[in-house]
Amino acid sequence: MVRRCDRLMRALLVLVMAATTLISPEPAMADDAQDARHLVDKARLTFESFMADKDLGPSVRSLVKRAKGVLIYPQVLKGAFLVGVSGGSGVLLAHDAKARKWGGPAFYTIGEASFGLQAGGQASEVILVALTDRGVTALLSTSAKLGADVGVALGPVGAGAEAATANLSADLVSYSRAQGLYAGISLEGAVVAARDGLNKAYYGKEVTPTAILVRHEATNPQAAGLIGAVSKAAGK
Repeated sequence: MVRRCDRLMRALLVLVMAATTLISPEPAMADDAQDARHLVDKARLTFESFMADKDLGPSVRSLVKRAKGVLIYPQVLKGAFLVGVSGGSGVLLAHDAKARKWGGPAFYTIGEASFGLQAGGQASEVILVALTDRGVTALLSTSAKLGADVGVALGPVGAGAEAATANLSADLVSYSRAQGLYAGISLEGAVVAARDGLNKAYYGKEVTPTAILVRHEATNPQAAGLIGAVSKAAGK
């Protein structure tokens, strides 16, 4: 019975989304563009807040200086009423070693959804620092499962954290914070996937993360603040 209800709910959601797209595609596109702009602004504030954090800042900054990419999620939700949600939206920036500059962003989701009766919730800010080419390549794919398709480790925090980053060799290193405090959330098993709709809305055309971050086929001046914040932290 529960499985049947799940199938019916999923089917209804698909129908509602399809109907909304068919009835009003232009307003939906405008909403996506606004959502994308807000997400970029929130990502900048989140990144700057992490940099200013006395426990997280030194460690994150040390890794960003040698990072190949930074994925920022201003809000990852866990738990809701009726629909159990674990996930959120974020932006990925990548460093072009040849041009010696940061570019992006490309838009992403993280997590999964499950149906059931749940109550309460928790919101966290998450930053993933990609230290290897393999880490960035995995993120550029349609979707990647953390811990399976690409390795992920918790970043060190507190006293001695900056020195400890020298020994880290994981593809991705994660930092999370809930209610202003270090959360240490494990992201093993979480799925990271590109948000094609937001990428299209933000850049005004169909564009993939690879086209944005590797081939530099799309730019948006509104991202200057976010790119500048990451570049400053990286010293590049």
